[in-house]
Amino acid sequence: MTEHHVDDDTARLPRTPVIAGVIPGQSPRVLTEAARYAKLLGVGLIVAHVDVTRFVTYEDPDGYVHTAPIDLGAVSSAAQFEEIRDAARAALAASGVEWVAHQLVGDPALAIKHLADRLDARLLVVGTRRRGLGESIREFFTGSVAARLAHRQKRPILVVPLGESASDDEELWVDS
Repeated sequence: MTEHHVDDDTARLPRTPVIAGVIPGQSPRVLTEAARYAKLLGVGLIVAHVDVTRFVTYEDPDGYVHTAPIDLGAVSSAAQFEEIRDAARAALAASGVEWVAHQLVGDPALAIKHLADRLDARLLVVGTRRRGLGESIREFFTGSVAARLAHRQKRPILVVPLGESASDDEELWVDS
């Protein structure tokens, strides 16, 4: 299986990086933790966004990946990627870590896994899911990206808690 990327800046991707899987509107804590570990390990950071609104239609023999939207009314992948880049610039400005943003398409766990395999990543960093009924239903059907990564590849995964934590007796599937 091949890694499916939509930007064409693959030559700039560092080898043996820390890879942070991010989504628009996510807490900057995922990026700051990823940068901290990249600095500790002395490696670059890849800020990876997986566009789940697109899928791979085919790949040319020279490696160029052609994609198509799943829903023509979905938010533009270019707009989402620009939001990711802007958030990364703000969160990583003082980190001193070299980083590059990279956009993938398809299933988040598989896309990140294939990128990590290709670049021999040292560590994967993802955030926890948002709380609420909609996210609980989505996770029930698709599974947690962190859990799916843990079962499909060999690298360590840092799961960064987002927002406020739930109390020990709180039902996580109830919309808050």
